[in-house]
Formats: sequence, structure tokens, C-alpha cells
Amino acid sequence: MTVETSFEQIGGIKCIRELVDHFYDLMELEEGYAHLRSIHSQDLSNSRERLYLFLVGWLGGPDLYSPVHGHPRLRARHLPFAIGIKERDQWLACMFQALNDLGVEGELATKLHEAFFKTGDWMRNQQG
Repeated sequence: MTVETSFEQIGGIKCIRELVDHFYDLMELEEGYAHLRSIHSQDLSNSRERLYLFLVGWLGGPDLYSPVHGHPRLRARHLPFAIGIKERDQWLACMFQALNDLGVEGELATKLHEAFFKTGDWMRNQQG
């Protein structure tokens, strides 16, 4: 029995691109994510591309990020930004909404929610 990776379960490259694009579209359009949007640069194209490349490998697909940008060093790359509970929670809410809107459910949704929360909480560099 072959166990599918999260990359395969979510639908591969095309679906990860849709997830990332929907995530950033929500961030730009939904008032509830205004604070999250405000801590990003005006042009989100670089953020969209980096998150897409990272998620492909993080979810078990090919490593597209490292050949272009080196080791992800997530925490180090995010240290210039104040990330507290509010920022973590807005990022997670936006990602969870994107996952839900794209129909990711069941065990995969639970697994991704847990993994994103763990990573998001680890990214915090502020108390509140």
C-alpha cells in the first residue's frame, strides 16, 4: 500500500498554486485580514511565488524553493517582521479559509491545520 503525500492528496502543483493565489486574494479583499495585509509589501507577487515554491516541497512535492532561494530558514527570514499571536492567528485564519474554500476537508484538512498551526506558532517572535 502506497501512502500519498499531502502534496498528492491536495492535488499537486496546480492545486497548491490555486491555494496560494486564493490565500493572497483573501488577504487583499477580506477586511478581517487587513492587519495581516498591512505587514506585507504593496506588491504581493514575490510573496505569492515564494509561498507557492515553499509549500510544494513542504507538502511532499518536488523541492522548488531551495534551488532558487536556498534553504528556507523560515524563522530567520521572518525575524524582521513582528509576529505575535494576532499575526499568527490572522495568517492561520486566512489559510484555513483558503483551504476550506478550495474544498480541502477531512483527514487532510485536520493534518494541514495542525501542521500550519505548529509552524505558525513557531514563527512567533513577539509575546502578544
